[in-house]
Amino acid sequence: MKNSLESRLGLFFALACVAGFVLFEMAGGGGFLHRSREIRARFNSVQDLKVGDPVKLAGVLIGRVNAIRLAPTESRVEVVLKVNRDAIVRTDSRASVLFTALMGQNFVSLTFGSPGAPALEAGGLVESTEQADLGQLMAKLEGVADGVKNMTRSFSGEEFTKLLGPFTDFLKDNNPKLTTILGNMANISTMIADGKGTVGKIIADDTLYTSTLTAVTNLNHISGEMQGLFDDAKGLVADARTAIGQTTNVVAGMQRGEGTIGRLLKDEKLYTESTTAMTNLREILGKINQGQGTVGKLVNDESFLKNVKMTLQKVDKATEGLEDTGPMSILGTLIQTLF
Repeated sequence: MKNSLESRLGLFFALACVAGFVLFEMAGGGGFLHRSREIRARFNSVQDLKVGDPVKLAGVLIGRVNAIRLAPTESRVEVVLKVNRDAIVRTDSRASVLFTALMGQNFVSLTFGSPGAPALEAGGLVESTEQADLGQLMAKLEGVADGVKNMTRSFSGEEFTKLLGPFTDFLKDNNPKLTTILGNMANISTMIADGKGTVGKIIADDTLYTSTLTAVTNLNHISGEMQGLFDDAKGLVADARTAIGQTTNVVAGMQRGEGTIGRLLKDEKLYTESTTAMTNLREILGKINQGQGTVGKLVNDESFLKNVKMTLQKVDKATEGLEDTGPMSILGTLIQTLF
């Protein structure tokens, strides 16, 4: 019976240990039942971070702090993070030490990184972002509180009286002047409200409104006309562009030898014929100038010119005697005169 009771107590104790271990693992305290890997991060200061503190990715618990040690090659603190294997920490993720409240627990926070970056391998080093030290923040807050306290002390009753004393004396010394200035301002505002003076007329006179409205209307008409001129100018520019395009096409066609002018410019046969014609014309004019041929003799022979003059004189004499004679007599007279 004794052995049976001891066996039951041992079995109960073993089951309690197993249940506690399972609960501890389910709470994320260990890592024996989860597939995990280790990554590293280095900080200038880990503040009050301890082994076993949570590691969170965008606020989701993915592991625990496994070790905290000094970095072997630089003056920084290296933190070994044990994270779940299915948690994707990328090479451009950032690690920072945060705290849940002013007096709460510290934890290591990781960012997702960019989607295109590769996943960080086991043992890899993730970049870190330093956060402000809580002690430094408290010291700064304490300094601000002291400054506010000193400022409130300077505004005690006596100091406040000293601050407002010169202003009170100024009001007492210039009370009549200030009263006059305020009275004048009241009179001016009354005149403006009654439509008196330049400002009052500007505010109360409908003529100014009408003139302004007319001016705005004229400006609208002018702007419309200017828009029309602008549209016409656009049309002229478009026409000019079209004409330039057509001229370009014509010039291109002439360069390709199209059309009459293009053929004149590009046809070498026409150039050869023109050159030959000019050469022949030069030779003919040379012969004429030298008195060769019929035309040359006509141009250069002086006796031919004399014969032409004598013939014209004979014709002139013959016509003088034709006035009183008949047709047959005229014919006989012409034959006699000429031969």
